[in-house]
Amino acid sequence: MDDKKRNILFSEEKINSRIKELGKTITEDYKGKNIYLLSLLRGSFVYAADLARAIDLNVKIGFMTTSSYGDSETSSGSVKVVNDISDNIEGWEVLIVDDIVDTGITMDFVVKHVQSLKPASVKTCVLLDKPSRRKVEIKPDYCCFEIEDLFVVGYGLNYGDFYRNVPYVFNWE
Repeated sequence: MDDKKRNILFSEEKINSRIKELGKTITEDYKGKNIYLLSLLRGSFVYAADLARAIDLNVKIGFMTTSSYGDSETSSGSVKVVNDISDNIEGWEVLIVDDIVDTGITMDFVVKHVQSLKPASVKTCVLLDKPSRRKVEIKPDYCCFEIEDLFVVGYGLNYGDFYRNVPYVFNWE
């Protein structure tokens, strides 16, 4: 894929600016509360780190690893928990952070799983929302950008094992 031209959809500057705005909104919405920020690995780790720094509240960070893509460009439709939450989140305000909501199957699965652990609340926050591909009824509570049905990489999103470290979101032309 390296021989194809990169079409930058969201620059590093645009992403950083939007995350700062979102951090202010989340800070206001959760004022006086402690947040358990649950980063869905591996795709959200870059976004979750930047988002956590943009939230001006007490934030505890945890991780969960799921898999539904493998090395494919499309979801398999089956979600597997690779590594579960290691903290007791009962009574916490949980904010699930992911890189992208595509079909919604993974996020729907994770929301239901987290709800079963009896948090005070569960909300979702994604870098990218791709509603045209939705297969289940779910809408992120917080979202940086909505995109069309494109395969995108960069800023945590991967193709195979690569491109997560690229500081912007792009697709190939």
